[in-house]
Amino acid sequence: MAAMYVDIVTPDDAALPGALLTEITGVYASAQAFHELTGDFPDAGDIRVPQVAAALADELAVPGSVVHLARVRGELVAVAVTLDHHPADPDDPDPWIGLLLVHGERRREGHGRALAGHLAARFREAGRTGLRLAVLDTDTAALTFWQALGYVPVDHRPDLRRGRECTVLRLPLAASREGRAEAGTAAGEN
Repeated sequence: MAAMYVDIVTPDDAALPGALLTEITGVYASAQAFHELTGDFPDAGDIRVPQVAAALADELAVPGSVVHLARVRGELVAVAVTLDHHPADPDDPDPWIGLLLVHGERRREGHGRALAGHLAARFREAGRTGLRLAVLDTDTAALTFWQALGYVPVDHRPDLRRGRECTVLRLPLAASREGRAEAGTAAGEN
């Protein structure tokens, strides 16, 4: 797989240019099965630029949110949204992945895994000790994907938007000194 470049959009950024919104809409529209599960769009088979612009504006209205745009050879292959903290639980110390979508034509190429790894590394480097996300109980493919990446179920509760049943998963990010030393040796560092 070619190298992945990830750019970010924060609440401080100006409005997204139309061409970029069109690209992002392509990723959203290609995830019809996911959107049929979530019900986040009125017609999962007809997702349009204004709807995605509104969804991104809602995401970026949450303090500490960031949209990650993953590109391979210039092509937008995946989009993720992260939050520095859970918006409804100030006692939760972990950042959250609110969304990760891979373009439908680029699935099964490792882009979701690569972007998830990038997000984990970003928060690990920032000194965070865990990373969480919630998966709809009806999305068994997503549950399998995240658990294969090492995320473990830690809670079960309704989501904030619609009260849908979700499994909360967590990935521990803090490695022990021994684990980091072993990883460095395995990578050829001395």
